[in-house]
Amino acid sequence: MTPDWRNRASAPEDVVAHVASGHRVFVHGTSATPIPLLQALAARTDLEGVNLYSLHLEGADCLLDPSVAERLFTVALFCGAQQRQAVADGYGDFVPIFLSDIPRLFKSRTVDLDVAIVQVSPPDKHGWCTLGTSVDCALAATDAARIVIAEINERMPRTHGHAAIPFDKIHAFTVTDRQLPQTPPRGETAVEAAMGDIIAGLIDDGACVQAGIGAIPNAVLIRLKDKLDLGIHTEMFSDGVVELWESGAITNRHKNVHPGRIVTSFVAGTDRTFDFVDDNPRVEFHPCDRTNDVRLISKIDNVTAVNSALEIDLTGQVCADSIGSRIYSGIGGQMDFVQGASFSDGGKAIIALPSTAARGTMSRIVPTLKPGAGVVTTRGHAQWIVTEYGAVNMHGAGLRQRGEALISIAHPDFRAELRDQLADLRHFRVTLPG
Repeated sequence: MTPDWRNRASAPEDVVAHVASGHRVFVHGTSATPIPLLQALAARTDLEGVNLYSLHLEGADCLLDPSVAERLFTVALFCGAQQRQAVADGYGDFVPIFLSDIPRLFKSRTVDLDVAIVQVSPPDKHGWCTLGTSVDCALAATDAARIVIAEINERMPRTHGHAAIPFDKIHAFTVTDRQLPQTPPRGETAVEAAMGDIIAGLIDDGACVQAGIGAIPNAVLIRLKDKLDLGIHTEMFSDGVVELWESGAITNRHKNVHPGRIVTSFVAGTDRTFDFVDDNPRVEFHPCDRTNDVRLISKIDNVTAVNSALEIDLTGQVCADSIGSRIYSGIGGQMDFVQGASFSDGGKAIIALPSTAARGTMSRIVPTLKPGAGVVTTRGHAQWIVTEYGAVNMHGAGLRQRGEALISIAHPDFRAELRDQLADLRHFRVTLPG
C-alpha cells in the first residue's frame, strides 16, 4: 500500500454525501463510533427516512436529538445510555435480539443495508484495514452493505483475528488522529466488593471466563490474580482483563478452542486496553456470531460466564434488558453464554445483581417481575444467582425451593415480606423436608 492513500481522503461532509434519503445504514459502535462522520450526517437537513442500526454508541448525541429523528431514526440493537431516552420517548426503536443473531440480520438481508459507516485502522502495506476495537456485527455489515464509508483514525488499534477489511472496499473516507472514547473503571462499593469475593470463589483454576464491562465484572476480575491458567472467551472486555493478564493469571493454556488466545468481539476501556490489543497476536477479535455461538462455547471446558441482571423473580426469571416496559439495555449475549456455559463440561452460568435498587428502597428479588419486563434468561436456564448476601444454584430446584433459596440471598429488610409473598404464590400446605 503506497503512503499516498491519505491524499484520497475527503472532508466528513463529503464522505456522508453517499447517504441518501430512505437508506438503511449501519453505524459502528462502542469505542469505534465514527463521531466526526455522525456529526456531519446529523448536520444534513436534506435527508428523510434514514434508519440507523447500531449497538451501543459513544459520543453520538448529535443523532439522538428529537429534532433529528424524522430525518435520522435510530434503531438500537442494544441500548446504551445515549439511546435509552430516544427509545423511551418514541423517536427511536429497539430490536430484541441475541447478540449472536445480529450478523445474520445483515447477511440474510432481513435488514438490507445500503450503507455501513465504520471507523477503521489505517491500511497496512498489503492494503488491509481492521475494524479495530469492535468487530462484533460490523464485519457482517461491511460485507453486506452496498456502500462502505469510513473514518480512518491514526489511533485506532490494528487488531488480529477476523477483523480485517480491504481498503479498496471503502468508497469514501476521512482521516483523523483522535483519542478513542475512554471508559475508566471506577472504585468499587462495599456491595460490589462482597459480590466480587463470592463470584471469585466460584471460579476455579483453569476456568475459561466470560465477563464484560462494569462494576461487578471489575470487582470479580481484580480478585482472580491468584488463580492459575485462566482463559478468556468473551463477547467483550475492558481494563480488568489487561490487569489480569499482566498478573500472569491468564494463560489460555487449557482452552479447547483458540488455545493460547484471548478471544473477544469488541473492547471498551481506556488506552491501557487499546494499547494492549494493538497488533497483539495473543488477542483475537471475531464476529459475535462466532464468539457467542452456543455450539462453540459449549466445546470449551470449564466456561464460567458472569452476567448481570436488573431484577429476578422468585421462580428464577431474569430480567436484564428493561425496567418494566422501559428498555434499559438489551438482550445482548447473556443467553448465548448462559446456554454455552451450561453445556460446557464443568461450566457455570452466573447471574449477579445487587440485592436492592433505588438506594436500598427496593428489592431486586421480587415475587413477580414488573409489568412489561423482559425475560432474558428463562427460569429453565437459570443456574447460579449471586447477590452480596451469597450464591444459590437454581438448577434442578422446584419452584418453592427456588423461592426460598432466592429469599436467603435477598436483602434482610425484604426477606419477611418475600416469604409471605412466596407462601401466597405457592399455596404452602406442607413443610419441605430438610
